[in-house]
Amino acid sequence: MTQHLPPKVEQSDQVVLFDGQCKLCTGWSRFLIRFDKRRKFKLCAVQSEEGQAILAWFDLPTDDFTTMLLVQGDKALTKTDAFIAVIGQLPFPWKVVRVVKLIPKRIRDWIYDRIASRRHTIFGKYDSCVLPTPDDEDRFL
Repeated sequence: MTQHLPPKVEQSDQVVLFDGQCKLCTGWSRFLIRFDKRRKFKLCAVQSEEGQAILAWFDLPTDDFTTMLLVQGDKALTKTDAFIAVIGQLPFPWKVVRVVKLIPKRIRDWIYDRIASRRHTIFGKYDSCVLPTPDDEDRFL
């Protein structure tokens, strides 16, 4: 039986979808490029063709995106669950941040939603998606 996967995603992939126009989200993707030395994660802007196809595959909105998404094969994590899953796979000292999992999910996600809904006002927004550098192109879908 063939495993059904989102477009451009392999079973072993871990893909972080992020808002490519958001300065906070783009900073997060640069952070991952810098500290994910084992290259566990691929990155994908939600505004890209690939990002839009993945969002549609998971029946998520393609025009109003307010959460980071971690795609692991045919599964997806959002909000703080995605953040904790990603940060927990980075080297020390970053994986220590997983302690936020001790905070009840309802409270974590409430805080996440407050930041996500105001991210463009607080951190700013690019007019278009920032393109990866030639050195980092292979990290993106």
